[in-house]
Amino acid sequence: MKKLFFATAIAIGSLTAVNAQSTAIAQADNAEVKQSVEAKQAPVQDFTEIKASELPKAIVASLDKDFKGATVAKAYKNAKNQYKLVISTADGQKKTVYANSEGQWLETKKKMK
Repeated sequence: MKKLFFATAIAIGSLTAVNAQSTAIAQADNAEVKQSVEAKQAPVQDFTEIKASELPKAIVASLDKDFKGATVAKAYKNAKNQYKLVISTADGQKKTVYANSEGQWLETKKKMK
């Protein structure tokens, strides 16, 4: 009887340890994914509105290439030289996209077809 009780206690203890370890690993993975996503996205605060004519040529070229027929409804810039653009697509939809001063998109975008 003592052996059965001892074996049961060890089994329960092992399951608890495995579950705790799995939870810790899952939490670490979630934190890494969140940091990765945040690193790729532009901050959505501290933007100041600018005129569309003040946008760097690289951004205008990327906009023409990736969003054919789109126009800039509003443009914003932050202290890190990142740009927030509210665009009207060729089919009349409004989208918000983020770019750096080299015209590289900072947030996942959907290419227009």
